[in-house]
Amino acid sequence: MDSNLALFYLATLVGLLAVAAWFVIRQTLRTRRMEKTLSTLQNRVRSKDATAQDFYELGGVLLDKKLYSQAILQLQKALKAKDLKEDENKALVYNALGFAYAAQEQYDLAIRQYKEALKLTPDYTTAWSNLGFSYEKKGLDAPALEAYQEVLQRDANNAVAKKRSESLQKRLPAPSGSNS
Repeated sequence: MDSNLALFYLATLVGLLAVAAWFVIRQTLRTRRMEKTLSTLQNRVRSKDATAQDFYELGGVLLDKKLYSQAILQLQKALKAKDLKEDENKALVYNALGFAYAAQEQYDLAIRQYKEALKLTPDYTTAWSNLGFSYEKKGLDAPALEAYQEVLQRDANNAVAKKRSESLQKRLPAPSGSNS
């Protein structure tokens, strides 16, 4: 009986160690892949032939690494690149730039970037959602609710927008003239 229990504990321990090893190996491979991509993009950007796509991708990798100020610089370079012509692509860069500012709690700058993205691509659901988040962080509940409702008009199944919209509706006073 005791040997069966010991064997069970040993098997459980080996199983837990195997799962932990799998997660460590997976994270190591992911980190190596990201570092290789970062190195490749940095080399391209250092050469004078860098494209807006290169700056944007480098900015994205830096965002993933939570190097927000460096990401902002690369995303600004993407916007200035001569080969960035399509409004949809510019909107993606503005949205990423807004995300970088929001991550640094610079919500006014983030809001400005999201609005630029939406001027270029009014149906950009992610930018609407991010705009709502930034408004909410600034304590501007009414504009935040409007932004989340814009998301829901475009994507009625957006769970985050539904949840945030419902929460904001509970906090905001009922419109005047309604009988509650």
